[in-house]
Amino acid sequence: MLTVVSGISSQLSPGLELALAAYRYEVFIEALGWQLPVENGLERDQFDRPDTLYVIARDANESVCGCARLLPTTQAYLLDEVFPDLMNGAPAPHASDVWELSRFSTKATGEIAALSRDEARRRFCVLFAAVVEAAMDQGATRLITFTAMGVERILRSIGMHAHRVGPPQLIDDEPVLAMWIELDDQTCQALRVPVRASGARSH
Repeated sequence: MLTVVSGISSQLSPGLELALAAYRYEVFIEALGWQLPVENGLERDQFDRPDTLYVIARDANESVCGCARLLPTTQAYLLDEVFPDLMNGAPAPHASDVWELSRFSTKATGEIAALSRDEARRRFCVLFAAVVEAAMDQGATRLITFTAMGVERILRSIGMHAHRVGPPQLIDDEPVLAMWIELDDQTCQALRVPVRASGARSH
C-alpha cells in the first residue's frame, strides 16, 4: 500500500521532513552519487525553504519510498539559479502558473525485495499524479524540470504531455535535459487525475 501526502514543512507530520531528508540522502547521494550538500546523513539545499512544497510517498511500514519537491518560479529555484544553461538560450520562466519539479524519486530503499517493473511503474504514476494535483492546487498549468533521459522515456510511455526545452547536456558525465510538463487534459488523463477547469488546459 502506498500513501502520499503533500505540504510545506510546517504542515508535515512530526519527523516526516527529517525522514524525507534522510531518504533523499540515501537516493541522491548514496545511490546516485550526486554531489550535494549533506549534514549528518541528511540532504537539504538552499531551495528547501519554509514555502517549499513537498510530495512524499510512504509504504505500508510508513517509511518514505518516494518524494518530489515543487518550487514556484516566482521565487529562486534550482534550474534558474544553478543550471540555466539547460534552458538552451531560452529565458527561465518566472510566472505564477509555472512551478519547478525537482528531487523526484520513487527509488525503494531498505526494502527486502526489489520492486517488479510493474510495481515500480505504478509507484511512479501514483507519485506523479499527486505531484500534478499538488501543483494544480497552487494554480500551476505547467511544470519545468530537468531530468535524465530515461525519465523522459517513462513520461512519454505513460502518455503525459512532456517535451524538451533543448538538447541534453552532460552534467557529471550524465546526459540531462530540461523539460516542460503540461498540466493539461492529456497529462491528467494519462495519470487519471481529474481535469479541473481552472487548472488543466488543452493544447
